[in-house]
Amino acid sequence: MANEGSDTKTPATKRIDEPTGTEFVGHEWDGIEELDTPMPRWWLWTFYLTVIWSVVYMVLYPAWPLIEKGTEGVLGWTSRGQLSEEMSLADQARATVRERIAGTPIERIPEDAELLQKAVAGGAAAFKVNCVQCHGSGAAGSQTLGYPNLNDDDWLWGGDIKAIEYTLIHGIRQPGDDATRMSAMPPYEGVFDDAQADAIVDHVLSLSRKARPNAVGAGLYQTNCASCHGVDGTGDRAQGAPNLADAIWLYGDSRGQVRQQILRPRIGMMPKWEGRLDSVTIKMLAAYVHSLGGGEDFVEAANSAVEVDEQP
Repeated sequence: MANEGSDTKTPATKRIDEPTGTEFVGHEWDGIEELDTPMPRWWLWTFYLTVIWSVVYMVLYPAWPLIEKGTEGVLGWTSRGQLSEEMSLADQARATVRERIAGTPIERIPEDAELLQKAVAGGAAAFKVNCVQCHGSGAAGSQTLGYPNLNDDDWLWGGDIKAIEYTLIHGIRQPGDDATRMSAMPPYEGVFDDAQADAIVDHVLSLSRKARPNAVGAGLYQTNCASCHGVDGTGDRAQGAPNLADAIWLYGDSRGQVRQQILRPRIGMMPKWEGRLDSVTIKMLAAYVHSLGGGEDFVEAANSAVEVDEQP
């Protein structure tokens, strides 16, 4: 007779579960016994198939790590090889796009919607690396620091895509580049007394309807400022003189900020990107900046269209 709790099964000790007709395995715990129920046939076949599949996989693909590398498999496929192939295809696609951009005049890129989309995407990536430090991630700039907002439609030297490219190439007030964008405002501290300074501030603010007109200030403005900013204050792009009659101000539009800019003007700089970035990247940057919302139509193309319309 077997000892109590033994798993040894003999014909004398074999027990069958009457409701199911299944033999007990002899395991018992706290009154609960286990039946010797066979695994479902579908589960066994699934298990066998997974074993067969794993053996085939180990033969065909890399599977076993070795000291220096893993087994290569009879197909010779590797994830690194696939990545290298995909990267090569991506490089080829980028090279094709860059060749098209390089061979297209900057002002003609907007005529090709697909090429423009790719140029803007490339320019956005270049902007994040080279330009966000000053103009911000959203290109909104900073009045406090004097970095211009690239989303608005106020441009000192023109906002068409070709003018933007020129500014990127040559920079602003860059020593050693004779073609750089250049403008300078003289300081009027010591030239105007306090009353005159207050008067001209009133006049400048009145140009954008932020103050009442001041006759004394208007006279001082015509004598000292109109040659650059224009009689009506709308500025002069050829000189890089800003428009004083709109609501967009690079260094702020409060009385104190305007007064400081008249008496002790701040003059910003932007690096020239020629020599730092290749010509295609500069083109893409120009396309991206032009697309931000404040970009203007190409001036020469617009003038040509006007001339054609005016012909009899």
